[in-house]
Amino acid sequence: MTLDPQMRNFVEQLAAAGTPPDFGAIGAQAARAFADARGMPGKGPDIHRVSDVDIPGRNGPMAGRLYVPRPDPRCLLVYLHGGGWTLGSIAGYDPPLRHFADRSGCALLSFEYRLAPEHRFPTAVEDCIDCVRWAAANLVQLDLDAGLPVAVGGDSAGGNLSAVVALLARDEGSPDLAAQLLIYPATQADFTTPSYRTHVADLPLTARSMQWFWDQYIPDLGQRRNPLASPLHARDLSGLPRALVVLAGYDPLLSEGEAYAERLQQADNTVTVLRYDGLTHGFFQFSELLPVAGRALEEIADRFCELLPPS
Repeated sequence: MTLDPQMRNFVEQLAAAGTPPDFGAIGAQAARAFADARGMPGKGPDIHRVSDVDIPGRNGPMAGRLYVPRPDPRCLLVYLHGGGWTLGSIAGYDPPLRHFADRSGCALLSFEYRLAPEHRFPTAVEDCIDCVRWAAANLVQLDLDAGLPVAVGGDSAGGNLSAVVALLARDEGSPDLAAQLLIYPATQADFTTPSYRTHVADLPLTARSMQWFWDQYIPDLGQRRNPLASPLHARDLSGLPRALVVLAGYDPLLSEGEAYAERLQQADNTVTVLRYDGLTHGFFQFSELLPVAGRALEEIADRFCELLPPS
């Protein structure tokens, strides 16, 4: 397994610039300021309709943004952003989500769930299931077809939350999800896996950073095996929506992503696995920066559409 040359150059630039900083030393607020200042280059393609919406939830309203690439989208994908449950925003994910909507023909709803450490587990879980249920019940209010399939997806911590939402929707009977998109998901808090040992210092996500994220989200070690925190620890993974699991070869989370995909398959779910051996964690956000990441995003969008009901 060899790091893609474009990816290698990008990682070397990060290392030379001393980024990302030690989040544990600067704290969550400064980490967010750093992430917002760095941003992602480009603005993504213009699409049919983009609108901001307010989403109600048990913990209060949340800001959302709806991307509709054409008058008759394939589905509504509620997208849960990454950032270790601590970072991330609508603005930071705007370019790649525009690209994904444009390529897939799917409408996307991005929103800002509450972040740790100010709002620790299970607040993000509550926000995410509330948002997905609200979206499924208010398609007409979003000016979408009332019968449009609804799916959930996200990357990293958002992949974790997407897997959890799929579990909750199954267990509680709503909403009826057509698919789940899990991009290099965090599925357990175990820092001894083979990929954690192999990719301990790989940028842009190091093992130390991931440990810090878990400390912000769930400082109580006893809660981390809760299936709503670590879906890999769920006893029963049967009866879940069709899944596309996307993995990066240079990623501390690789082993747990592989393990979750395997358990989904063992439980007789429909599972497609895409593995990008030459890419690092975070490549989904780099679609305008690195052509190799842009091509990966396009393939992910294409394969995700294959999971959806015929239009």
